[in-house]
Amino acid sequence: METRECIKTRRSIRRFTDEPVSDDLLYEVLEAVRWAPSWANTQCWEIIVVKDSSTKDKIASILSPNNPAAKGVKEAPVVLIVCGRTGLAGFKDGVAKTDKGDWYMFDVGIACQNLCLAAHDLGLGTVHVGSLDHKALDELLGLPEDVKSVEVIPLGYPAKEGKAPPRKAIEDFVYFEKYGNKIKA
Repeated sequence: METRECIKTRRSIRRFTDEPVSDDLLYEVLEAVRWAPSWANTQCWEIIVVKDSSTKDKIASILSPNNPAAKGVKEAPVVLIVCGRTGLAGFKDGVAKTDKGDWYMFDVGIACQNLCLAAHDLGLGTVHVGSLDHKALDELLGLPEDVKSVEVIPLGYPAKEGKAPPRKAIEDFVYFEKYGNKIKA
């Protein structure tokens, strides 16, 4: 699949079939994370692969109330918890190099997008899930103090295809030379 087609056709998938994801496909998806760019190549992401149904049920219970992804977390054959190791990205010699602070959220976001695009290219579905009790998730998974959960990503074969939501026009978010000068399409 061409890159732009993959970007334009990937959808959030919240319902999965019960077909297992092979370890070969899982490793292909994880390989895409490995090649994500990061601040000074710090590669601050860490991933926990969950296949156990009781653990998936516990994770689903930690999501925000009425989260539409809860059923998908329970039924997906694989759930990936993408975490970030703090204090690496955005730092040099232990000193923050940007007023944005720790850069791990940015780097983990790139890694998650690589993961989801690779999954789509392989015929798998995913959804980015971030509305949850992160502290409870970190405790459930035994994360050390300097590793923080960022996203829960269920992974599996889509039970149905998602529909594309409306997108803003380029003119609605791109400016020329300075903010306020709308670009002309």
